[in-house]
Amino acid sequence: MSRFSDHEGKQQQPKLQMNRRSFLKAGAASAIGMGILGAVNALPAKAADAVTNASVPQNGAKSKLHPVIDYGGASVRFVEHNDQWLGTSKLVGTVKNTHEAEMGFALACRGKLTPESQRGYYHFQFVMKHPLNAAIGGFAMNLAPEEIVDGKPSPTKLPIPDPEQMSQHIKDCAYFLRADEVGIGKMPAFAYYSHKMPSMDDMLKDDLTNAIPVTERLPYVIVVMIDQHLETMLASTGYDGISAGQSMRSYHSTGVVTVILANYIRSLGYHARAHHLTNYAATMPPCIIAAGLGELTRTGDCAAHPRMGFRHKVAAVTTDLPLVPDSPIDFGMLDFCRVCGKCAENCPSSAITFDKEPVEYNGYLRWNSDMKKCTVFRTTNQEGSSCGRCMKVCPWNSKEQSWFHTAGTWIGSHGEASSSLLKKIDDMFGYGDEQIEKYKWWLEWPELYKVPAAH
Repeated sequence: MSRFSDHEGKQQQPKLQMNRRSFLKAGAASAIGMGILGAVNALPAKAADAVTNASVPQNGAKSKLHPVIDYGGASVRFVEHNDQWLGTSKLVGTVKNTHEAEMGFALACRGKLTPESQRGYYHFQFVMKHPLNAAIGGFAMNLAPEEIVDGKPSPTKLPIPDPEQMSQHIKDCAYFLRADEVGIGKMPAFAYYSHKMPSMDDMLKDDLTNAIPVTERLPYVIVVMIDQHLETMLASTGYDGISAGQSMRSYHSTGVVTVILANYIRSLGYHARAHHLTNYAATMPPCIIAAGLGELTRTGDCAAHPRMGFRHKVAAVTTDLPLVPDSPIDFGMLDFCRVCGKCAENCPSSAITFDKEPVEYNGYLRWNSDMKKCTVFRTTNQEGSSCGRCMKVCPWNSKEQSWFHTAGTWIGSHGEASSSLLKKIDDMFGYGDEQIEKYKWWLEWPELYKVPAAH
């Protein structure tokens, strides 16, 4: 029996469920008749604004191609840049720059977790457990060379408009290149890695002597976000063959956009470095927060977007091009994560904490989920390719587009009581526990999921 099925067995409880598609076709009258939309004071009028995007706040320079920011109905508030907070994440000490070789998959590669995890990482890295994933990931490696992500700027600085107009232009360039969302932030110095990890051969020997220090410090970060594709996620278990394919496709797409943007900015005469899956010099969650694209979640260092949740991948460009940064945002994610816990209930590796409150970690507060447990499961999973189960079940990630879900997102962004209501509605409709077969378009080769035994 699969881990998915085991966990479902533990979760069986009497609960109200209904066919949500019939309900959604019935329209708003059904919701009002059931008392759902009336459950929050003053919801109908303000939820109507959310559904129609009538009162969406504007963050930073306004894009011409995407003049209205799509927050999915969430009620978004802006917060200031300061040295006590990064967005809504409280800083309680000095945040130290981390070594890239201390990240989860890097620890598996170095043999710091389990022997099975090291073999699983090698198998995942070079076979990808699915031919389509391997094809996408292999092509993304073409973006890895340092001369592609970085380089000297043109010695001649071209005339540019004022920083606000330039920010608008950069956002429009990213949207033109098929980004789903883009934000500009003040680059947190602690978001840079302390060192880049060395070659794969050195990593497999756990030899970090050739790790390269990261010395860059540029003032701005442009963050490009790509949706991992809703319908594919709805058809997936969350860790079958396509789960890594969703990641690889989004990683590759963000890499292409950021490499082009960085090269363009250098041609204008300014420094710019792309940071993407196959060549990061910075960790992305603080960049996402600084660029006004998300908040931290119960899953640890995963940052959720108001519309996509954490059904996304990002890449970034650090630069000294004069820009106007967006503000970090608050859409109630911390309150929601306090009361929901659905990701923890459904995590196949039990890596996500049930703690009520965030705790201190490296100078800031976060929910301290167990990265090592998560990595071991993702590298040794015999029933799929990696794992995105938390992404699948999160109530912010898994909704078809409709008036009702937009109103529900508005509910979830208004404190703990409202968050509890959204979670109950999510459970009532069975979100996260299903695979919608009509959306399944990929093929499976389960024999590739098996990690070879040690010789």
